[in-house]
Amino acid sequence: MTLWWIANAVFLLIVIPVVLGLLNRVLRPAIEIRKYVDDILEHGVNAIASLDAVEELPKTRDLIKQAGAGVGRYGAALDKIV
Repeated sequence: MTLWWIANAVFLLIVIPVVLGLLNRVLRPAIEIRKYVDDILEHGVNAIASLDAVEELPKTRDLIKQAGAGVGRYGAALDKIV
């Protein structure tokens, strides 16, 4: 019976604090990683919302080509006037 009490005392005074210390060392970084993941998720959703206009890029490219051609014609007309 005495060995039983000694084993219980060792368990309470040594094993449990060691396990709790190890658990603390594992959980603290896990909680920090969770905060980083939530931050990445929030900003990732905002970045995806910014990509909605990508579908309009071909139209924008065509409009820029048209504007460039108009500027070229305008410059040619100015050369004739001056």
